[in-house]
Amino acid sequence: MSINYAILGILSYKSYTGYDIKKIIQDSTFMYWSGNNNQIYKSLIELLDEDLVTSEIQHQESSPSKKIYTITDKGLIKLKNWILSEPSLPEFKNMFLVQMAWSDSLSSEELNELLAKYENDIKTQIIMQKEKRVRDAFKPNRTTREFRLWDLIYDNIISSYENELIWIQKVKRMLISTEGGE
Repeated sequence: MSINYAILGILSYKSYTGYDIKKIIQDSTFMYWSGNNNQIYKSLIELLDEDLVTSEIQHQESSPSKKIYTITDKGLIKLKNWILSEPSLPEFKNMFLVQMAWSDSLSSEELNELLAKYENDIKTQIIMQKEKRVRDAFKPNRTTREFRLWDLIYDNIISSYENELIWIQKVKRMLISTEGGE
């Protein structure tokens, strides 16, 4: 994901500080990026240089001054053009699948432990994502459609974990049924 577009999207909702943007992205399940925290500030400088955002210093009496970023009309156009661009298909980078590919070297007990741990981790993720859906502080809902779109994003995330749970349970059943014929 290009962090610049995530930032533009966030700022299309409301003006924020760099810290606020960083927190929103870090807390998000689906706005993942592999850069470090400084990348957000570097991206904000890029966006400023391209006139896609503006910044304003907000002075505070008892705290340090804050720099508030706001999307420009040019930034809104850039964001819309990106939204209308060809969507990319999901990437399946699941390290557990790589572990599974080579797990025949494990004893039955070790493999069962690995599968059970993964199953429990998936169950935990389902609970966490359902809870996050309810408690997410950043969930724009300016319109009924926008609220529904965000709700559907959470549906997608939760159903992905639920599908993974169904799959791992199938793997466990299939391996147990064939275990006698090793």
